[in-house]
Formats: sequence, structure tokens, C-alpha cells
Amino acid sequence: MYDTVIIGAGPAGMAAAIYAMRAGLNLALIEKNPVSGGQVLNTWEVDNYPGLPGINGFDLGMKFKEHVDRLAAPCIDDEVTGIAREETADAAVYRIRLAEGGELVSRTVILAAGASHARLGVPGEEALTGKGVSYCATCDGNFFRGREAAVIGGGDVAVEDAIYLSRICSRVTLIHRRDALRATKVLQEELFGISNITVRWNTVVKEIQGTDRVTGLTLEDTVTGARETLAVDAAFVAVGILPDTGLAAGLVETDAGGYIPAGEDGATALPGFFVAGDARKKRLRQIVTAVADGANAATAVQDYLMRLKK
Repeated sequence: MYDTVIIGAGPAGMAAAIYAMRAGLNLALIEKNPVSGGQVLNTWEVDNYPGLPGINGFDLGMKFKEHVDRLAAPCIDDEVTGIAREETADAAVYRIRLAEGGELVSRTVILAAGASHARLGVPGEEALTGKGVSYCATCDGNFFRGREAAVIGGGDVAVEDAIYLSRICSRVTLIHRRDALRATKVLQEELFGISNITVRWNTVVKEIQGTDRVTGLTLEDTVTGARETLAVDAAFVAVGILPDTGLAAGLVETDAGGYIPAGEDGATALPGFFVAGDARKKRLRQIVTAVADGANAATAVQDYLMRLKK
């Protein structure tokens, strides 16, 4: 019987494991990917994690893992295929099924499976990710100070990214496939008042150009079909986030975007079920907020278990 099972070994999951180990909890940390670290592993450079400016994303992920290993936190390389809650005479327990067979039984679960950015799915996107293609303007915008950037999308995040980048970049082009934005009116009004932002309506990106870095975008007009090249140094993709919350289906509710509502402590509406990191409904999704989520969730688990003993 585990005190807690942590699903996902990204920054949130590893921070939860660190705090849980220091609290003396019996835990298991499960990661389905060959290497722990989450999305940070694919980040070319991290310049806003306090105390480690300019660190390579892979190196930061490895530092998190080294800390977990130093505490001898039990790690399981497997994929969780299902979670079931079972009532017992004392308190409910969770049964966590694994892809390679068997299951774990735990008094609590911390879901730290993260989220992934929706992709454009165009040539050049994957090869140039981290080399001018980014999914986080607040993470990577500063690397393109004084240069030209494009933002692809039409929702709140895309417009906010364009506004943010306009303060850093010499020129920003917002590319939207429709003739009207989905962003809130107040954001649109701010966007349209900024002189170094240009909006390209009814336009889609067909290819991201470049070899070692982004040099331009192949654009197509959705009305006329005409194509042209837009020279840019960076392409910020903001076409949606896909939270990995499928394992929680049938256990806790999610919002319209698929995120799990929970407070700062990560406690969901279901006793003993906690969420941390990008899967949690919150304002800012960054490495530093994921780490904070993991620490808070592990502390909340400790408090929850103490209440069960009373």
C-alpha cells in the first residue's frame, strides 16, 4: 500500500516526489517516457528559471532527475492505463493499472501527467522546434529581442503572445486562418492599437522554412489560394493546449479545455486525488509553477494522510 502514486515525471511530478520523500511518504513515481523531465527536455534554452539563467532544457530536466535519484525515490518506467477508486472499511484507495501488467494500490494519487501544445503539423515544425519554433512566448520571446516574429493563432493566448512580443521584437505578425479573432474584445482592442503588430487574416502556415534556424514561413491565403514567403526569425505557435487528463475521466470533472479544477494545494473535488502541473486549471503554465504545484500537492497529500489517521 503506497501513501501516494505520482503519475508523470516532469517538473511537477519530480518536485512532488522530492517533497514526498522528504516527508517520509511511501511513494511511487511513474513515467511512461524513456527519459524523465517532461516538456522541458525539448526546450533549447531556459532563461527564466530562477538561479539557472540560460540553462539547456535537457540539462535542467536531468538536474531534477538527479535530485529525485539522490533521495532514492522509487521510479517505475511504465504507462498508467487506468485509475479506479475503491471504497474500503477505513478509507477509499486507488488502484493504478500499468501497461506492462499488474497494479499499484495507493491511498492517494497525484496526477502530474502534464499537457502538450497543439501542433500545426506542417513541414519544418518538428525539426525547427527550439530553433525558432516555440510554443511559449513568455519562455522564449527574449531570445528574439529586436528581431521579427510571427504568432500563429487567434485566441486569447495568441493575442496575448503577440502583445507581449511587440514589446520585445521589432515586428510581430499575427497569422489567423479566419477573418475575425476569437480573443476577448479588450485584448483585440489592445492588439489593434499597437503599431508594430500586423494581422494577416484568412491565412495559414503551410511550411516553416530554415535549416539550423527559422528563416521564414510559407503562407497561403485561404480565400485565393495564393502563396508567399514571410521572412521571420521566430514562429510562436498558439493554436491550443492539450492537457493529458484522460486518466481522470470518470473520476473528476474537467473544464471545457480539459483541465482539472483544483486550488493551489492541488486537491480536486475527489478526496485523495490531487493534480499538479500543466493539467491543473490555472493562469500560468511554466516550469516554475509546475514545480510549485508539485511541492504543494505533496504537502497536501501529507496533510490528507494525517487526517485519515485521526
